[in-house]
Amino acid sequence: MDSLIVRALKEDDYEKILTKWWRQWGWRAPMRDFLPDNGVGGIMIMDGDIPVCAGFMYLTNSKVAWVDWIISNREYTERDVRKKAIKLLVDSLTKMCKSSGAKYAYALIKNESLIKTYEDVGYFKGDSYAHEMIKPL
Repeated sequence: MDSLIVRALKEDDYEKILTKWWRQWGWRAPMRDFLPDNGVGGIMIMDGDIPVCAGFMYLTNSKVAWVDWIISNREYTERDVRKKAIKLLVDSLTKMCKSSGAKYAYALIKNESLIKTYEDVGYFKGDSYAHEMIKPL
């Protein structure tokens, strides 16, 4: 795990890396302007020079920060390292929430493995939900 590096998202990460990852997983990429700071409001975890996973932090007008859009490189084959990288990602995003002045970190998660990772870094389950609802304005 010593080779894992936390870095801020860069301007070209959305087009060059993240949209590819969402396609790899069969998901529709969120529009860039839907993401915090137009797609750079988050962090990426690197294994040396290989991007492993990334995620975002939204700030709100309350004491809540929202951690979301966790995505990983499906072609990255080191499963144990990927798991450690995702845990480092969630933990790092949570620390960003706290350092931004938030009192609560919030996440909406469907994936059971990711739920376990959040629990491992101190999150607890709230209510469950059935559907995300988004309306472009």
